[in-house]
Amino acid sequence: MRILLVKTSSLGDVIHNLPVVSDLRRCFPEARIDWCVEEAFADIPRLHPEVSDVIPVAVRRWRKTLGQPATWREIGAFRQLLKRTPYTAVLDTQGLIKSGLIARQAGGRHYGYAAVVAREPLAARFYDETFVIPPNVHAVERNRWLSAAAFNYPVDLPLDYGIAAPAVALPWLAGNRHAVLLTATSRDDKLWDEANWIVVAEELTRRGLTPVFPSGSITERQRAQRIASAVPGALVAPAMGLRELASLLGGAALAIGVDTGLVHLATALAVPTIALYITTDPALTGVYGTGSFRNLGSPGRAPTASEVLAVAEQELR
Repeated sequence: MRILLVKTSSLGDVIHNLPVVSDLRRCFPEARIDWCVEEAFADIPRLHPEVSDVIPVAVRRWRKTLGQPATWREIGAFRQLLKRTPYTAVLDTQGLIKSGLIARQAGGRHYGYAAVVAREPLAARFYDETFVIPPNVHAVERNRWLSAAAFNYPVDLPLDYGIAAPAVALPWLAGNRHAVLLTATSRDDKLWDEANWIVVAEELTRRGLTPVFPSGSITERQRAQRIASAVPGALVAPAMGLRELASLLGGAALAIGVDTGLVHLATALAVPTIALYITTDPALTGVYGTGSFRNLGSPGRAPTASEVLAVAEQELR
């Protein structure tokens, strides 16, 4: 049996799909499991040892250059790659028109969400068989229940993200015991006040931890630098790819972050994690795992620095 998983984006959604691989491997030890994912997130399924081939897709990049012949050549090559692979089954756990269309390029029987529960109902037209999976369960379990329905195995398997932090050298960290503070997110309304980050970072340094602030864009780096400059001993991490970030997170004593994909990666790596929610509801997409994790805050009620430090105190005992 050869299975293709289609979960292309975004970072948190891709991480939430990792347990599907573990479930499939338990139930079908001889199966070959491939995964189609946006090129920017391809290093996430590569962390799972049971994923055979990772097939990058570049929908986000292609959308910006549809007028260029090179883009259409890339799209054609991608379609041919999927068509020539003899899949037994193709499972789309994203439920979008774009993911359904991608799934349809591959041969095999296609499975996905029924129109009444798919994020985009028209996506269901691309599947040979659809399933009604309750939308009011956590995204991790929704993915797993869809896979269990498609492949007819029990839904109560132990949760297992199946990944470990890669061994990537981070010489700039100098072996310090550290906490990772994830201050950046895709929307400004999800940001936590910089003064709160400073209070938390100062307390972590008093406990012998080095606060480390990763960042991506120029704006994110400027924010990280402002916060770190107010806390002696804090570090702003250099630019890193996902493998390096996974290594940094995997070695942390604690991760604290706003609503961003990297807090889900920390949880998947079983690092003690505190996720901060300011305008979004963590009920269905908050951090979720088998280790120690907490979701704090709710729409309209940001957690306080005192609340975060109280939880951090418990985690660091």
